Amino acid sequence: MKTMLTKEILSILSAVVGEERFKTTAEDLVTYSYDGYLQEFLPDAVLFPKTTEEVSRIMTIASVHGISVTPRGSGTSMTAGSLAKKGGIVLCFSMMNKILEVNAANRYAVLEPGVVVAELQKAADALNLFYPPDPGSVAVASIAGTVMTNAGGMRGIKYGVTRDYLLGLEVVLPSGEVMKTGTVTCKDVAGYDLTRLICGSEGTLALVTKVTVRLLPKPKAKRTLEAIYDRIDDAGTTVAKIFEAGIIPATLELMGNTVIRAVEDFAHMGLPVDAEAILLIDVDGDPDGVEKQSAQVAEFCRENGARDVHLSSSDKENERLWAARRSVGGAMGRLRPTCVVEDSTVPVSFLTAAIKKIKEVGERHNVQTAVLAHAGDGNFHPFFLCDKRDEEEMKRVEMAKDELVDFVLSVGGTVSGEHGIGIYKAKYLPKQLGSVTLNLMMSLKNAFDPKGILNPGSFLEHAI
Repeated sequence: MKTMLTKEILSILSAVVGEERFKTTAEDLVTYSYDGYLQEFLPDAVLFPKTTEEVSRIMTIASVHGISVTPRGSGTSMTAGSLAKKGGIVLCFSMMNKILEVNAANRYAVLEPGVVVAELQKAADALNLFYPPDPGSVAVASIAGTVMTNAGGMRGIKYGVTRDYLLGLEVVLPSGEVMKTGTVTCKDVAGYDLTRLICGSEGTLALVTKVTVRLLPKPKAKRTLEAIYDRIDDAGTTVAKIFEAGIIPATLELMGNTVIRAVEDFAHMGLPVDAEAILLIDVDGDPDGVEKQSAQVAEFCRENGARDVHLSSSDKENERLWAARRSVGGAMGRLRPTCVVEDSTVPVSFLTAAIKKIKEVGERHNVQTAVLAHAGDGNFHPFFLCDKRDEEEMKRVEMAKDELVDFVLSVGGTVSGEHGIGIYKAKYLPKQLGSVTLNLMMSLKNAFDPKGILNPGSFLEHAI
């Protein structure tokens, strides 16, 4: 049950951070009532801590009084993960945004939770190092937000996801106690791996106040290829041939026709609006290897139906080719009032079938669809273009989504490859995980948060 924030409790909380970092006006609360999800949830107060000590004091007060606390970074969640589903406090970490250390000798960085991922990548690049996770919202997403969702992105095919670069965390438990996990070493098998348990927990177990990540040596060379297809099946065949040859690109993205047309109308980049699909492919590594592999990949594209293949000749041209992919979010948002984005993942061999399934369920339920995919790892983003004010249309969207999820699970896939569950996909968890797994997860939640005050109303409560 939600505890009311009385004037006395509000006064106690305000004293922790000061009036400038304590917001309760209607305008401020509305600002933090939404993310990329369809629904909005109004918090009772928004606090902006600057230190671990402040977070600890806030959580101690919240624990004593039974106050709901929802962590928030940049608010780019697609699943209501950073929204106060049951009111209470939103704890916004945007002012804890310092890069505390970048250690070149040992290849790690220590960050406050509000550091934007793109800023970490720039800091690493300046030392000839590389932080691979690259979510679509990289320019605004906070590092702790990517930890809480185990975010992936376009380089997941070769480099993995956020958890693959986590060395350790500093967290504040719901009780207010401070806990540290992991070390700065690349090997650490002391006890349970609490770092990875907290990663992907969507703010339901603990609040992250420091993040230690592993860095890699920066690849010495990179080439980008753009391949244009009249048939999406040919693009899928090309992906298979690349892997059969033992080549693992750094990125391998697929854009369907609706996405291509939307981006061209939005950004005027000269994209071929009659193409059924575009593959964008990055090959990186040592210069000689990159030249050899990029030539091989270009040949695979031509042999398997690409009508045109363009191979970049400079870093500047690499970025120009990728500008289209990074414009997708804004471009798709212009087509209809509401853009529902899924992020299911299937084994790579089923990707083409999954893309066809999107088109099929969309046509059958009279819902406009589009598709974007991290083609190399089977993670695809169906767009359901609609208007949330139209209840009948939204019912049809849900039916189309339900059928797509059934297909995904039937071939061994997952309902979420990188966005997380939140409340958006919670209803699908019992189908994928089963009651034994969900009950064990709830036991872990209760062990960390016996009072149930941390991000209440999130995925477990909806799934069980």
